[in-house]
Amino acid sequence: MKELPKTAKAVVIGGGIVGCSTAYHLAKLGWTDTVLLERKKLTSGTTFHAAGLVGQLRSNANITQLLGYSVDLYDRLEKETGLGTGWKMNGGLRLACNEARWEEVKRQATTAQSFGLEMQLLSPSEARELWPIMTIDDVIGGAYLPTDGQANPSDITQALAKGARMAGATIFEDTTVTDIRIEEGKIKGIQTDRGFIECEIVVCCAGQWTREFAGRFGVNVPLVSLQHQYIITEPIKDLPRDLPTLRDPDRLTYYKEEVGGLVMGGYEPNPMTWAVDGIPEDFHYTLLSSDFEHFEPMMELALGRVPALETAGIKELVNGPESFTPDGNFILGEAPELKNFFVGAGFNAFGIASGGGAGMVLAEWVVKGEPPYDLWAVDIRRFGRVHFDTDWVRTRTIEAYGKHYTMAWPHEEHSSGRPNRTSPLYDRLKAAGGCFGEKLGWERPNWFADLDAGEVPADQYSFGRPNWFDAVAREHRAARKAAVLIDQTSFAKFTLKGPDAEAALDWIAANDVRKPEGSLIYTQMLNDHGGIECDLTAARIGPEEYYIVTGTGFATHDFNWISRNIPRGMKAELTDITATTSVLSLMGPNARKILEAITDDDVSNDGFPFASFKNITIAGCAVRALRITYLGELGWELHLPVEHAGAVYDALMSEGREFGLINAGYRAIESCRLEKGYRAWGSDIGPDHTPLEAGLGWAVKLKTGRDFKGRAAIEAQKQGGVKKMLACFTMDDPDVILLGRETIYRNGERVGWLSSGGYGHTIAKSIGYGYVRNAAGVDADFVLVGTYELDVALTRVPCKVHLKPLVDPSMSRIRQ
Repeated sequence: MKELPKTAKAVVIGGGIVGCSTAYHLAKLGWTDTVLLERKKLTSGTTFHAAGLVGQLRSNANITQLLGYSVDLYDRLEKETGLGTGWKMNGGLRLACNEARWEEVKRQATTAQSFGLEMQLLSPSEARELWPIMTIDDVIGGAYLPTDGQANPSDITQALAKGARMAGATIFEDTTVTDIRIEEGKIKGIQTDRGFIECEIVVCCAGQWTREFAGRFGVNVPLVSLQHQYIITEPIKDLPRDLPTLRDPDRLTYYKEEVGGLVMGGYEPNPMTWAVDGIPEDFHYTLLSSDFEHFEPMMELALGRVPALETAGIKELVNGPESFTPDGNFILGEAPELKNFFVGAGFNAFGIASGGGAGMVLAEWVVKGEPPYDLWAVDIRRFGRVHFDTDWVRTRTIEAYGKHYTMAWPHEEHSSGRPNRTSPLYDRLKAAGGCFGEKLGWERPNWFADLDAGEVPADQYSFGRPNWFDAVAREHRAARKAAVLIDQTSFAKFTLKGPDAEAALDWIAANDVRKPEGSLIYTQMLNDHGGIECDLTAARIGPEEYYIVTGTGFATHDFNWISRNIPRGMKAELTDITATTSVLSLMGPNARKILEAITDDDVSNDGFPFASFKNITIAGCAVRALRITYLGELGWELHLPVEHAGAVYDALMSEGREFGLINAGYRAIESCRLEKGYRAWGSDIGPDHTPLEAGLGWAVKLKTGRDFKGRAAIEAQKQGGVKKMLACFTMDDPDVILLGRETIYRNGERVGWLSSGGYGHTIAKSIGYGYVRNAAGVDADFVLVGTYELDVALTRVPCKVHLKPLVDPSMSRIRQ
């Protein structure tokens, strides 16, 4: 048996498709001393029993791009390595059997078009021409992606492994990793049952074993194992060998042709858990006992679509455990808890489709220190405190599995594992008619029902106007004409303290944080390409202290970004104080009148100007008041100890009643911010967008002459110009629903897609934001002179383009 090397540039743990793909791409990038370790045999974990469907379309452009890379790789891999892969680009067909599903499919087709994929809408008879053995009595239509396909999971993994070896990587089977040596927070090497390998970088692609293994080193990987079953039939007479893969989401099932027979599986609403007390020690190349009784409902649904299954011989009912995650997306990236520990796991039964692209982006992340493009949708830093609880992760993951093929409604909330983290005001707001959503475990009010009028605080989802439309309009109007109070306790809050706090933050932040005490600074934090990694507010508390506030869902990500970019040797400590501090946002033209009624402190415009903060007293409680807004109105965020939240809330609501103060939720915030043109990180802005492209160049401190992370890229872009620019679009037809990802056409040519969409109740129009792209360059004149249409569910609708805020472009309402 070949001896292990003493050292390696990187060690990949796990010999499934993702591990082999990562080793392949690391070697291709020149890291020829990459070592892959597999405790048993390649593919012996979960890869060997995967169904092997390869679909590309997701709701995120970059994840679709990642999946498209997989297809490109699989298309050439056999020629490169000489090993068969079972890859067939036979297309993918998706059915719709009710009007809501058909609307979803049409919007998916628009998304595909936005992202550059060909997706054809078919009539029922056209769909049956592609899949002649199915019944179409209940089919309304279908969507066909010709570049989708299928592969043999074991074969394609072995081909990747051979390609990795050809490029210089070394692979060791029957080698168990027993420990990682860590000294002073740094990885020093890997201990195996065959010896020690010195290395600084570990890439953990251990599938369903990843959570337990990574957890030993303080790394949180939220995934659990669930059982997934599918049947393999005997050959079916006259079955075409070129059938596309078929997804029938209204019947919760999928199909592919295999050796003249069919593979059929599905996603039942009541999945079976597995290994709740841990994965058996010697589990490999092992399937679970088939559960025909549990699979019977799937079979009944399938028989209604493919009657030939009734007489087809069943070769095998495969039951294999696979790792699933709480949100249905896989997990990639460098762990925030341990530098140079990378994760690629939790692939939710589409690991074969993802494997090629996931290995590519992981390898680039390792080699270059950052992914090739924004991967926030699958970034390990999207998780937080709630995800350390395995019982909670399992509960939510069961729900996510059961929704794999159900309708993907706009704004849909999960219901399991709730409530988990709550504000001190939760019971008050619930009694007031609050309908809550959840973000990173936090309960947050989305909107408030008028209980006296008989409204019910429960979401009813739709692709049309939802049941909360009028309630949000009510809250929106109050924000514009009177005042609203919004519980935003879930905001992530950090302190940065130390003698080098100013110098450290000045390097990380794009805006000028060298402001006097009492100042508020809105700023982005950029990567070396000028892309926006964080979008937040910093308050200058003292000579050596800042108070930083960012969005709920970005708590882990932003804390990690700031802490890892504090220059070495600087004395500045970042601390998360989210759990100790409540936030009440008082917004609207009457906000000052309400504050004046309950505090003796000066809150006048002269005494308390915009973009500043003061410590004031309300109801005998010390409050840090930040004069800032995300709604485009006069307002304050009131930050205070959680134990005082109830008293301050009660005082505000009591005194504010005569000024029209009402409760409001996050959906009213969204409506108001769209009108005001405020950007949302994760949709409108992110690592792939620079401040100059996003219209935020005013928040970059180029004129100071001081260096900061990303400065060189911004200077170069300012000199050379941008090739995309964020613009606002409005529809004159009030019945058009914009959700995001609608295709933007300028003068009849596709130039981009919407990053976000919604409705502005002040202007009574649907609003969307998206980047107008042009390879030769984009400026304001280019954007404004075009004639625009938006493709909404494959219907082109005329729209108007704007570069200024739709409401209060002069900022007079905010600064009054």
